Amino acid sequence: MTAAHSRFPRPSLMGVVNATPDSFSDGGAFHDPDAAAARVRELVADGASIVDLGGESTRPGSEPVTLAEELRRVVPVLERLGGVAPVSIDTCKAEVARVALALGAELVNDVTALRADPAMVEVVAEAGCLVCLMHMQGTPLTMQVAPRYGDVVSEVVAFLEERLAFCVAAGIPEERVILDPGIGFGKTHEHNLALVRGLGSVVAIGRPVLVGLSRKSLLGRLLGEGAPLRGTDAASVGAAAFALAQGATLFRVHDVRFHADALTVAALLAGG
Repeated sequence: MTAAHSRFPRPSLMGVVNATPDSFSDGGAFHDPDAAAARVRELVADGASIVDLGGESTRPGSEPVTLAEELRRVVPVLERLGGVAPVSIDTCKAEVARVALALGAELVNDVTALRADPAMVEVVAEAGCLVCLMHMQGTPLTMQVAPRYGDVVSEVVAFLEERLAFCVAAGIPEERVILDPGIGFGKTHEHNLALVRGLGSVVAIGRPVLVGLSRKSLLGRLLGEGAPLRGTDAASVGAAAFALAQGATLFRVHDVRFHADALTVAALLAGG
């Protein structure tokens, strides 16, 4: 398996396809497997290095879905793609990851950092795939209920270091691990701001860092009164350019084409 650093040179883009009826960003537009598969191909054509496919919403307050339902949502999409398009599976269920990897997925993106399902670490280790570990305080259902930190940056860094060590001890080589500070997952507006501004501390762990700033409410709030609650695509591009300057590698985005042009120019101007 290719190491994460070589698979995703800075900057690389991860497109987003939610095969769910309740996505905060696309309102369930890709719940139909044909539409979802077509969207994956479109995002790759627009410049995505990989597309993150999810069958369970992780928006604040969302309820978990059953294993059978999550498989029902993502398997038809993967079957239509035929293992050709570069796909990441966004799941915290080991069986969903196992099936998706068998159908061609190359990365497991687990918002619980392999904590929700004890079998997940074995699935990832045996598959030899890439894995992304994200920080989240609580669960999607509870994460925005009064999240608290003493020092959010240092606590997120310590968590990610611990989960990285856990993976290595379980037989997952460090070079296959990507880290995500979890912007918007169990954090207040102030926590998110501190994390974005302190991304250098996460980058210093030494693994490629994924950031998911696209369309986050953080961006809408920064634009002030009268701005939409959800961040605009223009605001998302601006935030991604800032994160790139802090050392981020992989950008989980909805509008791939705008991000591809903006981050390519930003990287070239910086001498990358």
